[in-house]
Amino acid sequence: MINKVGQIMLYVNNQDEAVNFWTEKVGFSVVSEEDNGQGMRWIEIAPSMEAETSIILHNKELIAKMEPQLNLGTPSLMFFTENVDKLHEDLSSKNITVGEIVDIPSGRVFNFADSEENYFAVMEKRK
Repeated sequence: MINKVGQIMLYVNNQDEAVNFWTEKVGFSVVSEEDNGQGMRWIEIAPSMEAETSIILHNKELIAKMEPQLNLGTPSLMFFTENVDKLHEDLSSKNITVGEIVDIPSGRVFNFADSEENYFAVMEKRK
């Protein structure tokens, strides 16, 4: 039985640029980095080393050649936060494209874009 999301695959054009964005601007950590010695490199990042769910950054071009049937579009990711106002301010101050904070029935949410214009959402859930 599936009981949690373990990893999310994110296919990017530039892995190093993606790592820099997620670590330097968003504050994630690199959990691991592996290379099979044959050009296949994957980098695992997460909000903290103890996070239950992580993101694997894959080389989009290489994966497209290996698995042409895969949809390599950006997955829809929703992150949770305890303080949406502080995070919104923090990301905005780092010249990251961020949307307005919007109230929805389940909480307060905004979106932000990475360096490749992939959009992600962040929500502070109602208590």
